[in-house]
Amino acid sequence: MAAKLSNNAKMGVAAACLGLVAVGAYSVGRVFPPIGESAGTIAPAERYQSAQVGAGDITLGDNSVPLLMQTDTFETMVHDASFRALARDAGFAALAQNPQALIAMARDPQAFTALARNPQAFQALAQGVQAASAQSAAAQGMNAQAFAALARYPQAFDAFSRYPQAFQAMARNPQAFAAYAANPQAFAADARSPQSHEAMAHDAQAFQALAGDAQAMSALAANAQAFQALAQNPQAFQALARNPQAFQALATNVNATTAQGHLAQGVSAQAFQALAQNPQAFQALAAQPQAFAAMAQHPQAFAALARYPQAFAAMARNPQAFAAYGRNPQAFAADARGAQSHVAMARDAQAFQALAGDAQAMSALAADAQAFQALAANAQAFQALAANAQAFQAASNAQAFQAMGANAQAFQALAQNPQAFQALAGQAQAFQVQAGAAQGLSAQAMQALAQNPQAFAAMAQAPQAFAALARNPQAFQALSRNAEAFTALARQPAFSALASQPAFAAMAQSPSFAAAVQAAN
Repeated sequence: MAAKLSNNAKMGVAAACLGLVAVGAYSVGRVFPPIGESAGTIAPAERYQSAQVGAGDITLGDNSVPLLMQTDTFETMVHDASFRALARDAGFAALAQNPQALIAMARDPQAFTALARNPQAFQALAQGVQAASAQSAAAQGMNAQAFAALARYPQAFDAFSRYPQAFQAMARNPQAFAAYAANPQAFAADARSPQSHEAMAHDAQAFQALAGDAQAMSALAANAQAFQALAQNPQAFQALARNPQAFQALATNVNATTAQGHLAQGVSAQAFQALAQNPQAFQALAAQPQAFAAMAQHPQAFAALARYPQAFAAMARNPQAFAAYGRNPQAFAADARGAQSHVAMARDAQAFQALAGDAQAMSALAADAQAFQALAANAQAFQALAANAQAFQAASNAQAFQAMGANAQAFQALAQNPQAFQALAGQAQAFQVQAGAAQGLSAQAMQALAQNPQAFAAMAQAPQAFAALARNPQAFQALSRNAEAFTALARQPAFSALASQPAFAAMAQSPSFAAAVQAAN
């Protein structure tokens, strides 16, 4: 009997072991499900296959890294020589910990690879951007008014910027020069004899030099309201006057941009002010000019959608599904109220129901139902915008759309010259940051700013990410050592798409990622 019980016990232990193995296999299948194509299909033979998931990759219940490594985007990049060169660098993992900054740098790779060779200047710029981002709303509003003045009278401010000592004197005492707005000829006469005028006497030579510049005096005579604008925005211009290199670079760029696109003509000061008050939104929109043009044609309708960004994003991802509502906006209202029953809305049902409950928004959509068809007609642009969560969030700025609605003709004019508009949007961002941070930046930082205003503007979109990056020398070294590779990657849409994935930073630290990069060719 004892032997028999012992045998039964052995059989029980064996059965228990088999049960544990089965449960373990099932659990592994749950935590790490098959990746790629669905069951019953055959994956491409060349797709990267990890021999096994390393211990460093495993976080209980999280399979985001292995799933990301099985996407087509990863497959494209791991076979890209430039990506492999950067990824094999010892500092890549550090660089990848700030993907928001990485994506922003990819928009202007030459400027950032140059800055990476000067980490002290980069760090000073990053600190200045943080300081500017903490500005009060009132200060930002004043800076926006100043940018509007600069963009309205670019030739005048370009002339001022070439004589920084004279401009500093004017910025210190702007009220003394305001009257010249009504009589620019008097300014020319007084500047020729500055010793006789208290506001000019201290900087007599500078004013005489300005008076002797026929081109500059012609620009001031044609844009005399710049004197009044200077008096109306003293703090912003005083800050810029203390940094003549940055001011000259910005004034020159704005003058060239407005001249290129004739943007100053027919564009109201309010439109330029709106641009400077919402620089991140307009920079994001400028990156997708077709989408921006469509929005500029239907500002009230898109302003209504922007108040419900989750619903707007769903529509931007799948615009063809909403095109038919252009002929029947009442059907959209009804379908949005019962969003769970509609495939294109079900995932974001609450957002669509909230939109349907907003009588003002629904009235705007009913009054301009062609906005639905505009979405579909520019599907690729809207899908690209929606694919970048950060850009879409910036673009879905209700204030920016309200400004577009209030200045519809001006923004429609801007939309006709996308390159000039994109440059101007970047300069608006740079102006805001420069005016806010000018007092806190070192001479070295100001020189870097003057040389790279677009890079500085990009930093302003993600100040915290750049501040973290600036504290990490390994990241700088990786960027500087692989300047050519990073510049090539910046032209690859797949690189930004991969970097925007939530698991990108974790993937860069994964042993399986390192193995994949080493194995690929």
